[in-house]
Amino acid sequence: VVVVVVFVVVVVIVVVIVVVVVVVVMVVVDVVVDVVVVVVVVFVVVVVVVVVVVVEVVVVVVEVVVVVVVVFVVMVVVVVLVVVVVVVVFVVVVVIVVVIVVVVVVVVMVVVDVVVDVVVVVVVVF
Repeated sequence: VVVVVVFVVVVVIVVVIVVVVVVVVMVVVDVVVDVVVVVVVVFVVVVVVVVVVVVEVVVVVVEVVVVVVVVFVVMVVVVVLVVVVVVVVFVVVVVIVVVIVVVVVVVVMVVVDVVVDVVVVVVVVF
């Protein structure tokens, strides 16, 4: 009877120890798995946020560069057009002035010639 009681007590102690060890191992494994899942999720979220921020920064930089290039091209085109218009206006004014001067000189020459001819004829006739 004593041997049976001792045996039962030993078996109960061993079973309790085994159950406690199994429960502790299960709890530890559960905690480790939870921690790993949280770490992986946090890592993935951080990576996604970093990628989104980098992409946004790149997009903003590209937009700024495009705006600067467009503004520069428009300024250059405006300056070239202004220079062309100024040159064309200058050439037209010079041509008009030259034509007026030539016409005036020719008219004056013709008038002077006619007057000289008339004077010569009057002097010869007189």
